[in-house]
Parts: sequence; structure tokens; C-alpha cells
Amino acid sequence: MSDHTSKPKKKRKLSESSVAYFLIAPSLLLILVIAIWPVIQSFYFSLFDLRLNNPTKSEVHTSHMIDLQRYLDNYFLLEGAIDKELDKADEGNTEALNGVKEDLSKLDSSLLEDEKIKERYEVIDEKLMKFEKIGPKEKLVEVEKDRAEEIQTTLNDIEKKVKGLSDLEDPNTVKGLSSALADSVIKPNFIGFDHYAKNLTDKRMWMSIWNTVVFTVVSVAIELVIGLMIALLINKAFFGRGLVRASILIPWAIPTVVAALMWKFLYDGQNGIVAKIFEEVGLVNRMATLLTTDTGAMFSVIFADVWKTTPYMALLLLAGLQTIPTSMYEAAAIDGANKWNQFFTITLPLLKTSILVALLFRTLDAFRVFDLIFVLTGGGPANSTETISLLAYKVMIAQSNFGEGSALSVVVFLCVAIISMIYISLLGRDLLDDKK
Repeated sequence: MSDHTSKPKKKRKLSESSVAYFLIAPSLLLILVIAIWPVIQSFYFSLFDLRLNNPTKSEVHTSHMIDLQRYLDNYFLLEGAIDKELDKADEGNTEALNGVKEDLSKLDSSLLEDEKIKERYEVIDEKLMKFEKIGPKEKLVEVEKDRAEEIQTTLNDIEKKVKGLSDLEDPNTVKGLSSALADSVIKPNFIGFDHYAKNLTDKRMWMSIWNTVVFTVVSVAIELVIGLMIALLINKAFFGRGLVRASILIPWAIPTVVAALMWKFLYDGQNGIVAKIFEEVGLVNRMATLLTTDTGAMFSVIFADVWKTTPYMALLLLAGLQTIPTSMYEAAAIDGANKWNQFFTITLPLLKTSILVALLFRTLDAFRVFDLIFVLTGGGPANSTETISLLAYKVMIAQSNFGEGSALSVVVFLCVAIISMIYISLLGRDLLDDKK
């Protein structure tokens, strides 16, 4: 037997930091998928001239291509429309129509000379004849830049000749088909940082940012003061405290769209109760001022937001107040400190973290405000209450300018990121400081 005894192997232990990273990895992955990835996509789309109402710019294109489905659809329809016009055309139009038809035939023949185009051409043509579904990538054929420009020039010439025709039986159909046929050639729509350069010199964007900052600063400041007062009140023990706490949260529980519609009726210049009260006490000269003037509209949206979200601020601060031991107040009272001294020396310092969290949440939420203003004022009058989020919506959805709207969305993200960093650097250093 061997005299040597085997030593037990030491188990390798993970460091505390490794365990921490391992535990938060799922959360980081979720944040990456839900929050960061959409921002990356928005930034990518912002580099292209994407317009959902333009068939040649409705998707990202990095090379010259021909949309064979659009080409074949409009080619045969235009050819048939020209044949119908020839049956009823006079001598002058007959020659011009035959010339257009000849140009179409030459173009079609030249496309079939390219083997790559011909192969896809026959597949698309067969599927169209059988009314089969054609995939978005299947209908596109990539071509060289010179070839694409040559085809585009021919299509533009055909469109120009058709628009020069007069006394047609159905001019709208013929001209519309020739115009649609000219859109068969798709050019690259990569434009780099042009959207950002345009927005940085756009007064409307800077005005929307200013409106957003004014709304955020004023509403959050008022909500902090009133919310802190409410939190201090409901933190005290008194009869019916539970009922008071529940009733205070009712405005926050109401959906924002419903609350905005309610306030829109209350601000109405003819029948609004709140508008009438404000006129009676002298806050406004007349009832209609609230929603028809710049100052009145901004005051209206801020007032509605304060009414709705102050309970949320109070709830966050109340949670912080309940963590402060009552023994500290008792000791301060014994030392002769009055209520004001207790508030400034005990309550505010120990409530710093809760105030940070409340301000951070509310500032980010207020800066991204959309639904309240969209329903209440629509950004008016004269864009005086238009926020950056509302502007991004109008550009992206209402104007179908997806590329520029994505650029504005990235601007919103950058502003929110800057706000977060400012809060953490100024108020939250103690939360991040791990030095003992």
C-alpha cells in the first residue's frame, strides 16, 4: 500500500462579483432585447430615406434594383390601355400611341436579354398569371447602377410621352399606369446622417424640445412639492387614513386617455366647468383662452398632468417616509428641535434616495409625454404644446416619413439618457459609491 494519502481537491469558488453578474445576466439580456435593440433598429432606419407612402422607398435598399412585380403589373395594363386608346384614337394620337407601345416593347426585350432578369421575370410572370403570392424579396432583382439609370431614363421618357398625349378616352388610367411603371426602378435610399443634420437646423424640433422641457420641469416641480405635502399628511396616523390613501390614488389609476378626454370637456370654452371657474376667479380673461392660446394650452396640459400624476409622486415618497424610524423624531423633539428643524435635518436627508427615485421616474415619464397632449390639445395651438414625442409620431405616422421619425426617436432616447446621467451624477452618487 502507498503511504501517500491523496489530498482532497479544493472546490473553486466564484467571486462575489462573478455571482452578481451571473444573477443579473438575465435582466441585462432582457433589457438588451426590449430596450436597447429597438433603439439600435431606430438608429439604423434613421440612416435611410424611408417613406411608407412611396413604393420605391418603403423598404431599406442599399443597391439598385428592379421591382419586377410592379413592372409586369403596370406594363401589361399600360399596353392594354394603349390598345383600347388606339381603337378610338385619331390619326395624330395613333402615331404617338404606337410610338409609346414600340418603346415599351423595346424596353421589355432589352430586359429579357439579361439572363438574371429573364429568369426571375419568367417566374414572376407565371405567378401573376396564376394569382400566386409573391415574396417581397423575390420580386426584386439587383442590377448595376449604369443599367438601372438606363432603364429609368427609358421609363421616364415613356411617362413624358404619355403625359404629352391629348384627347385620350381615359387619360387618367393611361397616365397613372405610366407613372407607376416609372417607379419600377428602385434606387439606394441610404442617406447617412442627413435626417439628423436637417433636424438640428429645424426650428420646429427645437421648439418641441423646449415645450417638452418646460412641461417636464414645471409639472415635475409642482408634483414634487404637492406630492411631498400629501405624503407627509397621509404618513401621520389619523382616523380614516386608509380611505384617504385610497381616494388620493384614484386620479393616478384613471387611464391617461380617459383623463385627457375628461379634462378636454372641463376646459371647453363654452360648457367647461373648470374653464368657467378659472374665468370667475380671474385666472383667465375668458373661458376659451385655456385651449386657444399658447400660454393657456401649456397651463392646461400641465394642470391636468399634475392632477393625474401627483398621487404617484406621493406614493413613492410615502414609501420613503415609512422607512425613517420614529425614534429619530422623538430624540430630536427631546433635544428641543421643532417640526421645521426635524423636517430639514431628518426627513429631507433620509428621504434623499426616495426623492431621487421619484424625480427620476417622473422626469423620464414627463419628458416622454405623448397621450395626454395628443388627446387634450393635439400639440396646438400652432404647435405651442407639441412635444418631441408627439413630433416624432406626426412625422413617422401621419407623414409616413419613417426614416426621419426614427431619427427623432433616437433624439428622444439621447435626451432621456442625458437626463438619467444628470440625475445619477448629481443626486445618486451615494447609490453607486461602493467604497467603504
